[in-house]
Amino acid sequence: MALLEAIGISKTYPGGVVANDGVNLVVESGEVHAVVGENGAGKSTLMKILFGIEQPNAGALMLDGKPVRFANPREAIEAGIGMVFQHFSLVPSFSVYENVVLGSEPRSGIRFERHKAIAEVKAISDRFRLSVDPMPAVMTLPVGQQQRVEILKALYRNARILILDEPTAVLAPQEVQELFVAIRSLVAQGKTVIFIAHKLPEVLEISDTITVMRQGKTVGQVKAKEVTEKSLAAMMVGREVTLRVERKATDQSQRVAEIEGLRVVNARGTEVVAGLDLNVHAGEVVGLVGVEGNGQAETLEAVAGLRAIAAGTIRIADKDATAMSVLDRRALGLASIPEDRIARGLATGATVAENLVATRLNETRYVRNGLLDLKAIKANALQLIERFSIRVGGPASTVDTLSGGNMQKVVVARELAEQPKLLLVNQPTRGVDLGATQFIWRTITDARDAGAAVLLSSADLGELLALSDRLLVLYRGRIVAAFVNTPDLTPETLGTYMLGLSTQTADEMKAALR
Repeated sequence: MALLEAIGISKTYPGGVVANDGVNLVVESGEVHAVVGENGAGKSTLMKILFGIEQPNAGALMLDGKPVRFANPREAIEAGIGMVFQHFSLVPSFSVYENVVLGSEPRSGIRFERHKAIAEVKAISDRFRLSVDPMPAVMTLPVGQQQRVEILKALYRNARILILDEPTAVLAPQEVQELFVAIRSLVAQGKTVIFIAHKLPEVLEISDTITVMRQGKTVGQVKAKEVTEKSLAAMMVGREVTLRVERKATDQSQRVAEIEGLRVVNARGTEVVAGLDLNVHAGEVVGLVGVEGNGQAETLEAVAGLRAIAAGTIRIADKDATAMSVLDRRALGLASIPEDRIARGLATGATVAENLVATRLNETRYVRNGLLDLKAIKANALQLIERFSIRVGGPASTVDTLSGGNMQKVVVARELAEQPKLLLVNQPTRGVDLGATQFIWRTITDARDAGAAVLLSSADLGELLALSDRLLVLYRGRIVAAFVNTPDLTPETLGTYMLGLSTQTADEMKAALR
């Protein structure tokens, strides 16, 4: 008898969006069960139904062979189901133990039994090999430890089934391996883990069973030992996908961007980029590596002119751009694919055609005598829709009707409609399906092969290793290591520097800093 079953689960949201369409899931006790699928496949909706956040329109849930229906997360927790979300819900100023017991504090009458809470949290941490000190404030912990606090919260409430939503998305490779040790310890002691993920090598490493979803449906359930990364990707997409790009040999002697002594201070007065020096040459991709929050995004925003700097010099195409506006920098040949396509990259209520010329409204081919040339704007859109394979009803469709992958293609099309001299790219494939990822990788590589200097940041080390010629590791706003990309450079090597466990000397970095 299965521990947990979802039978024929369907969920349609207002407006007719079908998120789950007759989904089936069978989870056995004491296993790691991965649920994989592209963005929009329905994974998150299914998990929300299992945890009582959403209610299905049809279908049934079975727990221990008995029908259940959770009206809210509290009912799911009482039934022994816990969930750790990708975005944590911790109180930063509270200690670990205070976060863990919050809402379920041990009491003697009305008195909070602090020492009992500390002892219980430590006992759970030790039992499941989570290695979390109950005493520090959560804000002082690295992200991997914060994730363990979330796991402790679920275990403290006696979870038998633990749902982990994209748990490795923000972890360095060493932290991923530490998480896997903890997951194996949980399973060895009778817990069951449902693992939602998109990084297929990790899925194959940690899982016993894998359920594959596509377009709201279950397309298969397989044993991890019986499939490969390639066959799993084909199940997810419905066709064969190979995420690999070949980079041409290019002349990388011309320096396009030169950044010296860059300091950036955030709104709280904290230094987030600390005296950064780096160069980017024509025909190369320089990857910025680091756990999120170590200055990569701020560096790109500063170069783009979107963030004020406290000190330093930025030169683009031999011109001092430090005091230039965004438009002036773009006139030098700068293009930018921002981290948040919705907040920074698109006007979602505007049409695809309007978004594709949004950065070119100072050009006479689109604006004449203060009036938009609608015919020229439409012609431009038709040409770019075809060239960049954007799936859309037409140029007049509003951007908010597009999928995430096609929204990102609109941004990429606008920024690469003409060959840039300097291309800034931040999280190019976040929230994008495998097919769009393949296309975007090829497009960035084509720009590089044609002579663009590319400065790239990504939370996906596989992406950075696939696209970059050189990699610079940032830790607390400083470059702590630099590498020329070679086949023997591994995520594990990068991870040591990402976590601040190692730092190269100036001589070791010299060859890769150029």
